[in-house]
Order: sequence, then C-alpha cells, then structure tokens
Amino acid sequence: MALNPDFEESLDPDRLAKNLEMVRQQIDQACQKAGRESTDVTLVAVTKTVGVQTCNELIRLGCSDLAENRPQVLWEKSTKVDPSVRWHMIGHLQRNKSPRTIPLLWMMHAMDSERLGEQMAKDVVFESEGQGQRLRILLELNVTEDSTKTGLSPEEAQQVLHKYLSTPLWQQRLDLCGLMGMSSLQGDVDQTHREFERLRQLRDRWQVDFGIPLPVLSMGMSDDFQIAIEQGSTMVRIGSLLYR
Repeated sequence: MALNPDFEESLDPDRLAKNLEMVRQQIDQACQKAGRESTDVTLVAVTKTVGVQTCNELIRLGCSDLAENRPQVLWEKSTKVDPSVRWHMIGHLQRNKSPRTIPLLWMMHAMDSERLGEQMAKDVVFESEGQGQRLRILLELNVTEDSTKTGLSPEEAQQVLHKYLSTPLWQQRLDLCGLMGMSSLQGDVDQTHREFERLRQLRDRWQVDFGIPLPVLSMGMSDDFQIAIEQGSTMVRIGSLLYR
C-alpha cells in the first residue's frame, strides 16, 4: 500500500517548532491550573496526516511519541522514521493485521475485545524463551452516549480485566497499564468534563476492585486536552494543533 501523496509533504520546520512549543505551553498551563506537574502528562503527536520528514522533525524537536490509526501507514512509515520513535496505535486493529503491527508498537491504545487480546498476546515478539518486552496496552472505553463510537462498555471492560487476570499468557505478554477514551464529538464543556471524569472514576475503582495498577489515562485531543488534563489525563493525543 502506497502512502497518500499528501503524506510526502513536509511541514515547514520553523512552523512545526512554533506549534509544538505552543502545545507544550498549553499543556504546562493546564497542569498548573490542575495542580499537577507537567511531567505527569505525555504528549503523543498524531501523525496520520503528515509525512516521514515531519515525523523525523518531531523526534528531532524532542517529541518521540508518535501515533497512527491505520496499520498499513504505520508499516510504511516505520521503515523510514528515526528508530528512536515510540509508536502508538490509536485506531482499531483488525486481528489479521496484528502480527505485522504488534512488533512495531510501544503502546496499543485501542484494545477493544477479548479476541484482539488473544491475538496480540500471540504476536508479541520475544528474543528468546521468557525474554522480551511486554506490549503496553490500554483498554479503549466508550464512556459517551454515542453508539457510533468504538470501545468497550464499562461492563465489557470488566470482563476483559477478569480475562487478563485469569490468563497467564496475557500477563506474560501484555502489560495492561490503563484506559483510553474520547469525549462526545458534539458535547459541550460540561459534558466533556463528565465523560473524562467518568473514565477516571472507573480507572480508580478498578484499581481497587481488581488490585491492579492502571496508571495511564489516554484522553484528550486537540479540542479538549486541557479539560482532559484537569480530569487526570496522563497522555494527550494531539494532531491538528501541531500542523495548522
């Protein structure tokens, strides 16, 4: 699969640096407002609309966490982007694309079914028997009332948590470290607050109920990351603000 020709266009480096600095300042300000340290929040740059040169420039500017939502694009970019990159998959992953995708990832944000968990556990690469890096995964939850959004319901997520804790292979291969979610597309500020708060509350409750640390909350994008930080986000996924 060839990359979209638009992906080959690179953003002016000075413009990209300015935008990145602006986003970092806004993250700092949101953290200060929430009484949190800026180091508590990781900026993940969503690179689905930009090319390899821009990906490499982001890394040069100190942003090494890059995210894609289409496996085929990740496959191609991964051969051309600085190997110091930490790739995040934020889109739905079909099981037949898992074997080629999983070895490239630093974190998978969108685990949305038991069947995908089973497949990913098979596809984690170990250098030798019992030696290797577990794949960091997040459960994708739909905490909105929008039935068109992807993600597990809270009830389904609890079933996956039970499955994880009762399956040795999953625990050996997969590092379940938190939750991911999005707010409603047409939601107002109050609704966005409620949805992110709901995700944080579920995380807090499940840490107690299941006795498992879930330190990562991946929530917040270009339009709502400041609210997400106020509600406890530890990873914000920023795209359009970086490339305007």
